[in-house]
Amino acid sequence: MILLQNLITIPTDSIAVESHAEEWALLKSLPLDELIDQLLQKLIHFGFQLAVAILVFVIGRFLIKRIHVLFARMLRRRHVDESLTTFLLSMAQIVMFFILIVMVIGILGIETSSFIALFASAGVAVGMALSGTLQNFAGGVLILLLKPYRVGDYIEAQGYAGTVREIQIFSTIITTYDNKGIIIPNGPLSTSSINNWSREQYRRVDWSVAISYGDDFDNAKSALLDILNTEEHVVKHNITEDRHLRMSRGELENESDSDQTAEAAADEKQSLWRRLFGKHHRKVQARIEERIHNMRLQELAKVNETRRDEHAPSVVIDELADSSVNLTARAWVPTANYWSVFYHVNERIYTELPKRGVNFPFPQMDVHLNYTNTTGTTPSA
Repeated sequence: MILLQNLITIPTDSIAVESHAEEWALLKSLPLDELIDQLLQKLIHFGFQLAVAILVFVIGRFLIKRIHVLFARMLRRRHVDESLTTFLLSMAQIVMFFILIVMVIGILGIETSSFIALFASAGVAVGMALSGTLQNFAGGVLILLLKPYRVGDYIEAQGYAGTVREIQIFSTIITTYDNKGIIIPNGPLSTSSINNWSREQYRRVDWSVAISYGDDFDNAKSALLDILNTEEHVVKHNITEDRHLRMSRGELENESDSDQTAEAAADEKQSLWRRLFGKHHRKVQARIEERIHNMRLQELAKVNETRRDEHAPSVVIDELADSSVNLTARAWVPTANYWSVFYHVNERIYTELPKRGVNFPFPQMDVHLNYTNTTGTTPSA
């Protein structure tokens, strides 16, 4: 009955339809040729709508595939994490297909407002039920996009410290020094403070050395500087000079250069122009590398003129304590060598300073006794 009502247009200005029985009676009273004519008109109109809907669906599916490929290429060129890339591609494809289906249903003449409202209500219900999980998911997306830390970094967060082994959508897995695997939800990580010890290429190491009162400070300072200046990984003058030196020896990688190289490699695979004119591209790349090298030399010369010994090892008197004179020795080292240099210098300080006449004091107290004998006089020494 509903189908017949949709297919047949009944003039309502002359006849008032008050019930389904009257509608059926009206349909029966129509001449057969007029009924067939209206049915054919409606069928032709519905067939045209169906053809348009099919055409829109085919074109839309083709466009979705093209957009999916372009989006995937853009994400890979920007070196977005693989797990995040897969999720974003799937989510984008689902959203685009949902919009396409709603458009097709609207073209067929079906009311879409209730359809959209149903899905919106279901989405709200699911979101409330999975609020904590969605918070971790949103945190994982932010971490993978903003990259406050990477796999291999040593971080300290949420009361734990360790090396990042894996960054997932919902959690981050770190390994402590005693080889414990800690799984931290991404939600708190994205909204709290994170101490990333590996973010900078260089760190400053501090040693506190206590010497006895009466020891020669210049002698102790000279001994400590000799120890620091003979360490292999200690920066002798400034970080810029040390970085260029280590990069030339292959001991230190320039992260910005590596990102540019990876992006150039990705473009090399995607660009037909570069594949056809690879020789010209290599010449251009060589000129760019030469320009970067010259800029580094100029930067190094400028640093040598203005801040030659900015990060050189130093020794100062930090405190005049009750039982000792506390010295502080400072030096800059590559982050990867922080702990090895710290422990090795501790060992050398303990073994070499006494040989240079520097004494390590221990807590002590001078006690003066004043007493009298039975005669009331102070005994003579």
